[in-house]
Amino acid sequence: MPTPTIRPLRPDERAAWDPLWQGYLAFYGATVAPEVTDLTWARLHDASEPMHALVAEREDGAVIGLVHYIFHRSTWTAGPYCYLQDLFTAKEARGQGAGRALIEAVYAAAGEAGASRVYWLTQEANVTARALYDTLADRPGFIQYRKVL
Repeated sequence: MPTPTIRPLRPDERAAWDPLWQGYLAFYGATVAPEVTDLTWARLHDASEPMHALVAEREDGAVIGLVHYIFHRSTWTAGPYCYLQDLFTAKEARGQGAGRALIEAVYAAAGEAGASRVYWLTQEANVTARALYDTLADRPGFIQYRKVL
């Protein structure tokens, strides 16, 4: 199976993006209000926003994966950091290289933007994805704390 093509998400692809976005949220047992999804969609296509989206596309044109990433400043570097916030591939496309290709495309975009690192979070129980992540990045041992407001 050929590696999918990775390219920017286009404004006319909401119908292809929505099922992947909803699949990602369902995987993590999360819900996002429709107005927040609409805002996210708008931000992904606003050149003044630091948010970006890429998709994985099969040879037949089907969009089978997505990645969202955000650039932000750091107190430790002159250049930005890149937070890979969301990564998801359609169930039928898993194991075909889309996840790896999406992460590597974020690495390339971050390098072009002068970022000194790309980082992301996942749940400990996400063992299948973690097996891939362990081949692509280091696990620094930090623990996340959060307080929902």
